[in-house]
Amino acid sequence: MIKKITFGFLLLVMLLAGFVAVKSPGGLSGFWLMLSTVTGLNKVEASSDVAQSYLYLPEGFTADIFADGLNVPRMMAVTQTDDIIVSLVDSGEVLLLRDLNQDGQAESKTILLQGLTNPQGLAFDDDWLYVAERHRVIRIRYDHVNAVTMGEAETVIDDLPFGHPHRSHNAKTIGISNDRQLYMTVGSPCNVCVPDDPRYSTILRSDLDGANVEIYASGLRNSVGFDWAPWSDELYATDNGRDMLGDDFPPDELNLIVRGGFYGWPYLHGDNVPDPEFGEPAFLDKNPEILASARLPSFKFRAHNAPLGIHFIKSTDNLPKAYSKTALVALHGSWNRSELDGYKILSLHWNSDGSIKSRDFMTGFLGDKGIVGRPVSIVENTAGQFYITDDLGGRIYRITYTQPH
Repeated sequence: MIKKITFGFLLLVMLLAGFVAVKSPGGLSGFWLMLSTVTGLNKVEASSDVAQSYLYLPEGFTADIFADGLNVPRMMAVTQTDDIIVSLVDSGEVLLLRDLNQDGQAESKTILLQGLTNPQGLAFDDDWLYVAERHRVIRIRYDHVNAVTMGEAETVIDDLPFGHPHRSHNAKTIGISNDRQLYMTVGSPCNVCVPDDPRYSTILRSDLDGANVEIYASGLRNSVGFDWAPWSDELYATDNGRDMLGDDFPPDELNLIVRGGFYGWPYLHGDNVPDPEFGEPAFLDKNPEILASARLPSFKFRAHNAPLGIHFIKSTDNLPKAYSKTALVALHGSWNRSELDGYKILSLHWNSDGSIKSRDFMTGFLGDKGIVGRPVSIVENTAGQFYITDDLGGRIYRITYTQPH
């Protein structure tokens, strides 16, 4: 079933088409690809059973649909009793999902918070549930045993910057480190620009009560996902590169995040290749510190694959040895390519020399019949099962590993 589009919207599209044909390296073909993705014209309306039948995993892993019919599910948090909490960006809700009869599906769906503005990031610090909206971070007490919130939400950090309400990279992601510091991502307000507010295109850090906010790392265009490697406690973050420079440039990135680190945007991309607009030789010659300080990515994804959530596997005892130093990364999928790419879960494997190798882990979201899903985030429960959100299909998948006999 194709979504309805109003005549006024189509008129606007036709007016924009000539501009995009001139300004975009992809011309009109790139424009119509963007239109089809943004409007959902390439969306396959499939039942949960059909969508599940398209997905492929390595031997021993199986996928079940834990929940469906969700309104743009994005980030998740796991409670102490292995319930799943998920943010619904479009409806402004935070939802609790419970598998009451242990059949692998969520029979219970309870709204914990509503009336929020683009909620995305979720994190627990003991019985405090933290939630990131586009402009602030709030927290509320949560009773893990009885699965209910307690009291009213309180604001931790207010007045976070965001761009146009309906454009840019407004949704914020949060995480809490082992030393109990709060980390927040703030995406850029544009495709490529020099923002007025230095907090854009950064990872911020603060105390858990919101005090002592600092710019922890900068030059990150849109680092949606981040996590700490359990074997080193090093912080890694995905980053989405700029658009409109063709099919294969710039690469999306995985970066090792260090305090005070600068990661190049908007002047440099990938292996510090200058941006054609903001990295002109005359400018870099006058500002040599930009090239000298910019840190190289730890791993490069294919251009426009849109890596979002990253999760380092914690429970490795029952998995094959190959997963001992591994992160799972959700590739949300491209729109700014003449041929769609991404739409999968990758596993990234750290070798003894520090190099990183990637393998396909969960594929089939993009197939012969079109797009059946766009993965966003990954979490893991205490039993070693993985949960993956799909914001296009409105689903959460549960991934279980069973050792072959």
